Amino acid sequence: MSDAPVTSEVPRSAYLHVPFCTHRCGYCNFTVIAGRDDLTGAYLDAIEKELAQLGRPHEVDTLFLGGGTPTHLSPPELERLLALATRWFPLAADAELSVEANPIDITPEKVAVLQAAGVNRVSLGVQSFRGDKLKLLERDHDRALVEKAAELLLPHIPNLSVDLIFAAPGETLAEWESDLQSAIQLGTSHVSTYGLTFEKGTTFWNRLLHDQLHEVDEELQREMYLAAIDQLTAAGFQHYEVSNFARPGHESRHNMQYWLGKRYFAAGPGAARHVGMIRETNHRSTTAYIRRMQQGTSPVAEHEVLTSQMKAREQLVFGLRMITGIHIPTFQKETGIDPWALCGTQIDHFLELELLNLSYERLQLTREGLLLSDTICVELL
Repeated sequence: MSDAPVTSEVPRSAYLHVPFCTHRCGYCNFTVIAGRDDLTGAYLDAIEKELAQLGRPHEVDTLFLGGGTPTHLSPPELERLLALATRWFPLAADAELSVEANPIDITPEKVAVLQAAGVNRVSLGVQSFRGDKLKLLERDHDRALVEKAAELLLPHIPNLSVDLIFAAPGETLAEWESDLQSAIQLGTSHVSTYGLTFEKGTTFWNRLLHDQLHEVDEELQREMYLAAIDQLTAAGFQHYEVSNFARPGHESRHNMQYWLGKRYFAAGPGAARHVGMIRETNHRSTTAYIRRMQQGTSPVAEHEVLTSQMKAREQLVFGLRMITGIHIPTFQKETGIDPWALCGTQIDHFLELELLNLSYERLQLTREGLLLSDTICVELL
C-alpha cells in the first residue's frame, strides 16, 4: 500500500518556541535562557526572519506558543510575537491558539494582549499549590499568585490548563492529592500531570548524584499516578493521554496532532518541525540561533529524512499514548504498514504480560501498561 497521501500532507499545526525565563528551574532541561532579557528584541527579529522563509502564510487549525515562558515577554513584545505568529500562520475558523504562561506574569494588561490576539487556551505552569514544594522546585510563585492568575484569565480565556508535577523529593501521597484537589477547585478544564524526572545536565541531576536530593520510592510514584487518574476522572475529567486529563471537548488539540502522527511547522531556538518526511530541529542555543538568523544562514542543527517504516513506528508509539490507543485498520490505511510487521514480537510480548490489550481491532495500553508506558514506548521504538 502506498503512503503517498501521508508524505504529501501539508501541516495544519505550528509551534513557536520562546526561550526566555526569569530563572532556570533545577529540574528543567528545555531550551531556555534565563536572565537575558537584553536579547528579546534580537530574538523577535530572528523569528521574524525565520518565519519569512516560509514564503507564504499557511493556515493552521492549531497554533502553540511554548517555552521557556512566552508570557515573560513585555506586553508590546508579546503583542508583536502574536502578530507575527498569526500573520504567517493564520487561524482557521474554530482554531485553537494556545500560550504557555507563568502565574507570576499574568497581569490585566497581558491578559488583554492575549485576548486581543485571539488566544483561546492558556497552559499555566502551576506545578504545585504548596509553598514548600514550590520552593524545592525553584518556582517563583505561590498559591495566591496561581489563584490570582486564574481569576484574571478565566473571565476572558475560560479554557485554562494547568501543569502539575508529582513525586517531588519528600512528597507524600496526601500532599499530592491535595494538589490535585486544588487544581480541580481552580476552575481549570485541563490538567497535565508529570512525575518529576532527574535529567542529565540539570542541577537536580547533580544534586541527586551528590545525595542532596532523593527520588520518591517507585511504589509511591505508582500510587500517585493512579491517584491522579482516579481523582481527576471522578471530578469529570476524561483521561485521554498517558499524562493528560480534560473536561469533555477541552483536550489539547495541538498536542493531539503530535500523538496522531500529523505534520507540523515550528520556529524558534530548539524548535522541531516535521514537514513531509523530513524532521528538523533548530539550534538549541538562543544566541547561536539569533546569530545564524542575523547572518542569513540556516538555524537548523539536525536534519533527518524519515523512512515510511520509521514514521509508522513513531506513529504507533505516539498513538499508544492515547487512552483510546491505535485503531489498526486506520493505522494501516495511514501508514501502509501493519503494526505486527513493524514490531510484532514486542506487541505479542506486551499482550502476554497484559500491558497491552487488543479488542475490536484496537490496540491499547492497559491500566498496568499506563504505569510502564515510557518503557513500552522505548521497546517499540
